[in-house]
Amino acid sequence: MTDHEEADSLPHASVLRKVLVFTFRLWRRTPVLAAACAGAMLLATLTEVFGPLYAGRIIDAVGRGDIQAAWAAFAVITALGGAMVVFRHLGWWAITPLTLNMMRDVTQEGFARVQRLSTDWHANAFSGSTVRRITRGMWALDTLNDVLLLSLLPSLTVLAGTVILLALHWPILGLVMGLGALAYIVMTVGLATKVLAPIARLSNQWDTKIGGVLADAIGANAVVKAFGGEAREEVLLARTLAKWRKRTRRTWMAFTWAGTGQSAILWLMRLSVTGVALWLWMRGQASAGDMAYVITSYLVLNGYLREIGMHIHQLQRSVNEMEELVQLHGEPLDVADKADAQPIEIKTGSIRFEDVTFRYVGQDKTLFRALDVAIPAGQRVGLVGRSGSGKTSFVKLIQRLYDVDAGRVTIDDQDVTHATQASLRRQVAIVPQEPILFHRSIAENIGYGRPEATLEEVEQAARLANAHDFIARLPKGYHTLVGERGVKLSGGERQRVAITRAFLADAPILILDEATSSLDSESEAAIQQAMERLLVGRTAIVIAHRLSTVRALDRILVFSAGEIVEDGSHDELLAAGDGQYRRLFERQAGTEPEIVG
Repeated sequence: MTDHEEADSLPHASVLRKVLVFTFRLWRRTPVLAAACAGAMLLATLTEVFGPLYAGRIIDAVGRGDIQAAWAAFAVITALGGAMVVFRHLGWWAITPLTLNMMRDVTQEGFARVQRLSTDWHANAFSGSTVRRITRGMWALDTLNDVLLLSLLPSLTVLAGTVILLALHWPILGLVMGLGALAYIVMTVGLATKVLAPIARLSNQWDTKIGGVLADAIGANAVVKAFGGEAREEVLLARTLAKWRKRTRRTWMAFTWAGTGQSAILWLMRLSVTGVALWLWMRGQASAGDMAYVITSYLVLNGYLREIGMHIHQLQRSVNEMEELVQLHGEPLDVADKADAQPIEIKTGSIRFEDVTFRYVGQDKTLFRALDVAIPAGQRVGLVGRSGSGKTSFVKLIQRLYDVDAGRVTIDDQDVTHATQASLRRQVAIVPQEPILFHRSIAENIGYGRPEATLEEVEQAARLANAHDFIARLPKGYHTLVGERGVKLSGGERQRVAITRAFLADAPILILDEATSSLDSESEAAIQQAMERLLVGRTAIVIAHRLSTVRALDRILVFSAGEIVEDGSHDELLAAGDGQYRRLFERQAGTEPEIVG
C-alpha cells in the first residue's frame, strides 16, 4: 500500500486477524519464552482469584473466635501472595527477551523487505513515511505483547475464575457477575472494533503523512532554500497537521465517550452484585465472611474489568499501528529471486536481448515489443534518444530491476532471471547522472561496491578518477563524512566519488549515465582519459545526454518510442542521410550541449 491510499482498505476484523496471526507466528519462533511468560502470568493471577475467598474465611473465623482457623487462612493468603510475586516476576522476566527478539526481527525483516521492493514501489512511497511505518509498528508490537500476555490474559483469568467460584457457592451471584462482565466486554469490544478502530486508523494514516511531509521537505532543504520556499513548506505542513488534528481529536473524544459508557456499566454491575449479596445475607444464605468475600471479589474483578476496557482499547490501537508494518511484510516482491536461482558468473560481459517485450505496470502502452539486439563482449555502446524513448529502461532490464513480459535478457548466454539479483548487480557497475551517497565516510562510499578493498586500493581508484586531490584537502581526508545524500560535497565532487566507486568495483560490465556531466572541463578531460583505460576489455553502456560523449564509442544505438531505429558508429550514422542521430547531432553542433534524454 502506498502513502496515498486509504488505510481502511481492509475489513477491520480481517486486520485484527492478520495482526494477531502475524504476532503468534513471531511467538512460535521462541515458544519456550512465550509459554513461560503466559504460564507464569496465569499462575500469578490465579493467586488473586483465591485471595478474597480466604479473606472471607478469616472474617468468619474471627467471628467464631476460631483462632487456629483464622491463622490457617492467613497462612494460605501469605503463601498466595508470595507465589504471586514470584510468578509475576517470572512472567515479566520472560517477556523482556521475548519482546526484544520480536522487535528486532520485525525491524530487520521489514527493512529487508523494503530494500527488495520494486523500483516503482519506492518511487511511490515517502522514505520518511516508510521509516515511520516500521518504527511505529515495532513499538506497537511491544504494546501488543504487554496487552496480550501481561494484561488481557490475567484479566480474563480473574474474570473466569471469580465467576466460577461465585457460581459454585451461589449460582445467582455467578449469573449476575457473569452477565455484567459479559455485557461490559461485549460493549468494549464492539466499540473498539466497530467505532474506535476506523477512526484511529485514519488518525494513524495522517500521522504517517506528517512523517512523509517532514522527510520530503527536510531531505530537499537545498531546493527549499534555493527558491525561498520555507513559508510554502510550512503552509503544507500546517494543512497536514490540521487534518491530523481533526482526525486525532475525533479519535480521542471517541475514547472519552467509550470510557464513560464502560464506567456506567461497571456502576450498574456494582449495584446489582451488592444488592444480590445483601438479599442472600437477609435470607441467611451468606455469612459476614461471605459478604466480605463477595464484595472483595467484586472489587478485584472491577479493577480487572476496568483494565480489560483499557487493554482492549490498547489492543486495538496497537493493531492499528501494526497494520501498516504487517502490510509492509506482505508486500509482494515484483522482482524476486527464483527458487532455483544461482549466482551468475560474468566473464566476458556479452549482452543479448532476445525478442524482449516489456510494459511498465499500470501503463497501457508497451515500451519494448520483440526487441532483439546483441552487444558483444568488450564493446562500448552509446544509447541515444529523447526522453522516454527507452534508454534507461534498457539498462534497468540488464540489471533486472524489472522482469520482462516476454523473451529474455542474457549475459554471457545466462538468463538474468535465473541468477540471484545480488550476484548480478555486483558485477554491473553503474555511475548515475545524479549520484546519491550515504551519510558515511568518503572511503565507505567509494568501497560500497567492493567493501573488502583496502584504503590503498580506494586511493588508487580515486587517483584514476581525478578525485584524490580534493579528498586529500578535506579535514579528515577519506574519513570525512559526506552528509545525508552527500550534501557536504559539490555536484562535481559527488560525481567523482561515484566514478571512483565504479573504478574500484572492477566489474566486467559498466553503465555510465552521462558520468562526466557535473565536471568542469579540466576534470572532465582527465576523467575521460581514465575512462578510456578503464573501458578496455569491459562491456560499457553509456546513456548519452550530449552527443559529444559518444563520438569515440564503438557503436551507437538510437532509441525512439521503445525501438532501436538506428545502429552504427558515429561516422556511419552521420553518413546515413537524414537520420535521427544526424538531426540531433546537428542541433547540438556549435552550441551548448542540449539535454535530449
